[in-house]
Amino acid sequence: MSPAGGRLTLSDAAAALRSGATTSVALVQSAVDAAELWEPALGAFITRFVDRSLAAAAAADDALAAGDEVGPLHGIPLGVKDIISTLEAPSTAQSLVLDPGWSAGDAVVVARLRAAGGIVAGKTTTMEYACGLPDATKPFPVPRNPWDLTTWPGGSSSGTGSGIAAGLFLGGLGTDTAGSIRAPAAFCGITGMMPTYGRVPKSGCVPLSYSLDHIGPMAVAARDCALMLGVMAGPDPSGPSSIDEPAPDYLAALTGDLSGLRIGVDRLTRVYGDTGDPALDGLLDAVLGTLESLGAELREVDLPLYRQVLAATGPITAGEMGAYHRPDARTRLVDYVASNRFQLATQTFFTGADYVQAQRVRRSAQRALADLYRDVDLVLTPTASIGAIPLDELGDDVSSLFTSLHAAYWDMLGNPVISVPAGFSSTGLPMGVQLAGRPFDDATVLRAGDAYQQATAWHLRQPGHPSQTTETTGP
Repeated sequence: MSPAGGRLTLSDAAAALRSGATTSVALVQSAVDAAELWEPALGAFITRFVDRSLAAAAAADDALAAGDEVGPLHGIPLGVKDIISTLEAPSTAQSLVLDPGWSAGDAVVVARLRAAGGIVAGKTTTMEYACGLPDATKPFPVPRNPWDLTTWPGGSSSGTGSGIAAGLFLGGLGTDTAGSIRAPAAFCGITGMMPTYGRVPKSGCVPLSYSLDHIGPMAVAARDCALMLGVMAGPDPSGPSSIDEPAPDYLAALTGDLSGLRIGVDRLTRVYGDTGDPALDGLLDAVLGTLESLGAELREVDLPLYRQVLAATGPITAGEMGAYHRPDARTRLVDYVASNRFQLATQTFFTGADYVQAQRVRRSAQRALADLYRDVDLVLTPTASIGAIPLDELGDDVSSLFTSLHAAYWDMLGNPVISVPAGFSSTGLPMGVQLAGRPFDDATVLRAGDAYQQATAWHLRQPGHPSQTTETTGP
C-alpha cells in the first residue's frame, strides 16, 4: 500500500481518492493483498471482512462518482481492536471467557468512523481483555511484529499496530490503559495517539480499568491521527466518562511550525538506568535537535512523582479490573491466559484502603504536573527505552515491562500523548518518542508530532516481508 516515494499515509490516500488518482476498491484490494501476504504468520487479525470491505469500497467509489457529499474517511480501510464492538462480528476480547453475545452493533467510536466513510477491514488481535501477554496455548493468533516476526509488536493494541506497519489497513483503533496504543506504535514504527481522558466515548468497548481506559487512533502519521480524532472526539450520552468539551479543528493546528513552543525533556534515565538500548541517547539527541530547529524551546524537567504514580497504578487497576472480572474469575479462572490468572491472583492482595490511597497519589501528581505545565507546553520522553521484545522472553509477569515501557504514567493522569517513530534500535527495530500535553490540548500534541514528521521520514519507513529483500531501515 505504499507509493514510489514511501509508505502511503491515510491522509494522502484520502486526498488521492478525492482527486481521482486512486479508488477505494484499489486501496481495499491492496490491503487485502497485503493481508494475504502477511497472515497468518503476522497474527494481526482475529476476523477479516474481505467481501464486505470490498463491497463497501465499491459503494464508496460509486458515491464519489455520483458527486455525493462524503466524509473525511470516505473509502479508507481501517482496523478495529477486538475489544471494541462492530456490526460485522462479535467481539472476543481474545478470550474464551467473554460471552459472545456481549456486543451488538457498532460502538459509538466505530459508528462515527463509519459515518465518516471509513471501511472496517477486520477485527485486530490484542492481549486477552487488553491486558496480560500473548499465550499460544489459547485458540487465538499470537500477534507478531512485522519488523521481526520473532518479536512482540507491543500490547495490547497489537494487531492494529502491526497491521498498519505491514499495510493491512491505513489506520485503526486502539485502546490505552497503561500504554497499549503507544507501545505498539513505538515497536512497530507507526504513530499512536492517546487522547485526553474523556475526549472519546468508550461505550461499546470491553473495560479493563474504568478510570484509565482510553480509545485512540493509530496510523502512519500524526496528520492521520488528527484526521481520525476529529471524527472520533466529542461526548455521547451512552459514555458517562465522555466530557462535553468542544473539540477544535485538529487539522488546522498542523502548521509545521513550533516557534516559541516550550518542550520539557525527561530522558527517564533514572527509571531505566543502564538497561536502555545503546542507540537511545543518540536517537533522543537527534529528535531534540530537530525540534529545536523547528523553533521549539527545550528545557530539562523531571516528571513529578513518577515512581509513586507507577506504584499507584497497581491498586487502581486491581480494584477496577477485579470489579469487572471477579464473577468469572471465581468460576472460570482456568479459561484465562496464564498472565491474567497471575494478575487476578495477585490483585486480591490489594485492599480498598490501597485503592483510596492510590487515588490520592494520583490527584497529588495531577496537581504537581499542572504546576510543571506552567513552565512548559509539552513534555517529551522515550516511549520505550528498548526496541521490540523477543516473544520468548516475555514470561508471564507484565509488571516487569514497566522499567522499559514509559507510558503508564500518562494514563494515570489523563493527559493527551502521541508516540511518533524516531529511529531504530541497535538491532534495527523501530523506536519512538512521546509528546504529552495539557488536558484537552490534544491539538498542540498533534501539532508537534506533525511538525516533527514534516521534518523527518522515520514514520514512512516500512518493513519488508521476510520473503523479500527490501531494505527496511536507515536515516
